[in-house]
Amino acid sequence: MNLNDRKLLIFLVGLPVVIIVFFVGVYVGEDKSYVPNADVGDVSAITSEQFQPYWKVWHILDEKFVESSSTTPQQKIYGSIQGLASSYGDPYTVFFPPVESKMFEEDISGNFEGVGMEIGIKDKQLQVVSPLKGSPAERAGVKAGDFILKIDDKNTMDMSVDAAVKLIRGKSGTTVKILFLTKGVSRPVERSIVRDVINIPTIETSTKPGGIFVIRLYSFTAQSHNLFRNALREFVLSDNHKLILDLRGNPGGYLDAAWDMASWFLPTGSVIVTEDFGKNGGEPRVYRSKGYNIFNNNLKMIILVDGGSASASEILAGALKENNIAKLVGTKTFGKGSVQQLISITSDTSLKVTIARWLTPGGHNLSHDGLEPDYKIEVTEKDIEDKKDVAMDKAVELLNK
Repeated sequence: MNLNDRKLLIFLVGLPVVIIVFFVGVYVGEDKSYVPNADVGDVSAITSEQFQPYWKVWHILDEKFVESSSTTPQQKIYGSIQGLASSYGDPYTVFFPPVESKMFEEDISGNFEGVGMEIGIKDKQLQVVSPLKGSPAERAGVKAGDFILKIDDKNTMDMSVDAAVKLIRGKSGTTVKILFLTKGVSRPVERSIVRDVINIPTIETSTKPGGIFVIRLYSFTAQSHNLFRNALREFVLSDNHKLILDLRGNPGGYLDAAWDMASWFLPTGSVIVTEDFGKNGGEPRVYRSKGYNIFNNNLKMIILVDGGSASASEILAGALKENNIAKLVGTKTFGKGSVQQLISITSDTSLKVTIARWLTPGGHNLSHDGLEPDYKIEVTEKDIEDKKDVAMDKAVELLNK
């Protein structure tokens, strides 16, 4: 990928995928000029004999399938390519036929109509990463970590994220029925959610007793780093030295925003995150602090995280934790740390392929395990009913010691 490809977006980091529908998966940039390297892979080793089962199945389906099919040869080929992409076992590597490709391009260009939740795959099951604040999903009672069992009576077993997105998204004012199962609850619940235009929240500030300043960051948008800088200015002017950064339910967004935010706390050259391309991609790319570093050793900082903290949230939290700037309080983060590139295959189809993994300063692969908090807080149903924020209470307790 050349420099212009990288400049096209300066990476979107983030989300497990698009449902709001606002684009949050990790995204590197759209490459419309990609030419395959003939030396890569073992395509030349594939024989016509190995392809015989493929053509045999093709003909058997044509001859014996019980119903007459309007599927065209081109659609069969697209389906075959989708199977090829899925054979890599990565839920974020997906081939988009014409309709799906157009939908995806609309998502990343800013068509914000949907239910307002991010979804991913955990243990081969569709799961809610996080509902956005004030979204139809949040108002309907959807929680981070909820499993998605059915979408409009369609079973989601072995369903890909992108297939689920296609079913859930839709025009503002229309309704989608989703069957959810909450962890620890024996019976699933069906929720009818009315789609809407999604207004993506970004940041809020508040204070807690003991001179504690709180910054709640909901997403990493193109403007987040400027809003975060203003929040830090407000913190400095408050003359406090205790800070809580709340990243709970934050599914990610722009890498550039997370990179900039971490730089306010770290000296020049400190590692924030490494982009590891694996065996096929060449040398890793290391993102280092820009060196704003405006705080001294008097700063006491806690970062709140949970299962809805993903991607850019994990990059920021991991960088500040492993550089000994902050302690993490809450529950284990989602574990989304991969980079996708969108490649044009034909004029109306495209391939989204995982090309790299994000590693914390200590070399921790975010995709494998997420981040474990320094202080693990279990939230009970009674805490929720009583509207107790036990993680926030623990952070306040730690900072006031």
